[in-house]
Amino acid sequence: MEWRDEGALLSVRRHGETSAIIEVFTAGHGRHAGVVRGGTSRRIAPVLQPGTQLALTWRARLDAHIGAFTVEPLRSRAAAVMADRRALAALGAVTALLSFALPEREPHPALYARTVALLDALGTGADWPADYARWELALLEELGFGLDLGRCAATGSTEDLAYVSPRSGAAVSRGGAGEWADRLLPLPPLLLGGPAAPGDVARALTTTGHFLDRWLVPALGERPLPAARGRLVAALAS
Repeated sequence: MEWRDEGALLSVRRHGETSAIIEVFTAGHGRHAGVVRGGTSRRIAPVLQPGTQLALTWRARLDAHIGAFTVEPLRSRAAAVMADRRALAALGAVTALLSFALPEREPHPALYARTVALLDALGTGADWPADYARWELALLEELGFGLDLGRCAATGSTEDLAYVSPRSGAAVSRGGAGEWADRLLPLPPLLLGGPAAPGDVARALTTTGHFLDRWLVPALGERPLPAARGRLVAALAS
């Protein structure tokens, strides 16, 4: 069996004396692992950095086998993030969450395209933190845990949406929240496709983090969210 694709490198771990097992996120084959023979060599190891965009050929005798990759670098993202600790933390959070959350070998082409765009944006401008928050919202949606942010759950209004119910994931307007407002999660405009005001990214990550913890984590067997996400939240707050 053989296929060719390209993808973003999520993780690397040593395998035996000279090989490495890598995990990649591809458009056509989802999250996929395989062995890179000679992956610890001085020629290949520098290429195998999380976030690197790779051209991949995967071969195995049977589809159920882990198989082996041959890789060619297409784009390194290390230079863009290495000098920016927040961008570096975001790269770690994206790759860790994808490894944590995505089922193996299941294509998610829309999320893949969004992920590549986010990885390319890290460290290149001021807007990527808002893009990251929207990416977490898209991750929830892709995995079947999408929030219902189109209209107020209490009044049906599409105007002045300001909160999210922590139980249902539905939007609530200011008028519909009433005395319950302090028990609801924030809904900053950036999660509705609007611009990000100061403090909005932190508020957005509070909301997406709640549903990652309350909905996604139990579905995956109660494994805790990757620590890399917490490091990003702390980095963005400092």
